Amino acid sequence: MVTIPARFNGPDRSGNGGYVCGLLADQVTTDGPVTSMLRLPPPLDVPLAWERADDEVRLETHGGALIGSARPGAFERDPLPFPDADTVAAGLAAYPGFHHHPFDRCFTCGTAREEGDGLRLFTGPVGSDHTAGPWHVHPGLTDHGVVSPPVIWAALDCPGGWAADFTAQTMVLGRMTAQVFHTVDPDEHLHASGRLDDRQGRKFLTSSALHRADGTLVGRSEQVWIEVDPALFA
Repeated sequence: MVTIPARFNGPDRSGNGGYVCGLLADQVTTDGPVTSMLRLPPPLDVPLAWERADDEVRLETHGGALIGSARPGAFERDPLPFPDADTVAAGLAAYPGFHHHPFDRCFTCGTAREEGDGLRLFTGPVGSDHTAGPWHVHPGLTDHGVVSPPVIWAALDCPGGWAADFTAQTMVLGRMTAQVFHTVDPDEHLHASGRLDDRQGRKFLTSSALHRADGTLVGRSEQVWIEVDPALFA
């Protein structure tokens, strides 16, 4: 059994997509990437149940409704290149969420969250179809001295969403394939980046990455975002 604490929200009343995908992925045994899929808005502060079959893990309500699932996955695109300090500074300065944000209390990118409560990871446009921004890892985000994998997945979440531009359409995460290569420590300064790879109707295909300042790739992801009616989250 598991409960998603209200702290880890995306929209106000449902779980942060990257965090929940990471929670699912943490239950999968593999040395490679994991693909997590979300089927329903993940409820907050409600006991949920794990179900396992073969190599798949499922997260369900106690009524049997499928919230999401995860299994070993594979990347389909090249990883993002390292964005240097000037690039992430430019992305931070251009962050659209400072002016309009559909989910300003989002655990990852919400401007209404305090330091150490949310990630405050703000990635703005840098060139065509790319975003970048800095992430200072506040000690309040750690668990026993390191950042948990679901929180790292949350950090990989929104840089891709902003590459598809949340201000142009309201979107939620539908699928995320990710892999974390290194632990993240308190007070680290990481470089986050995102890229819009394709659009297929209401689906936006994006990628994201986290690098250390020396260029080390900490983690990467590929995502599918789904355009939704904003009234569903009003």
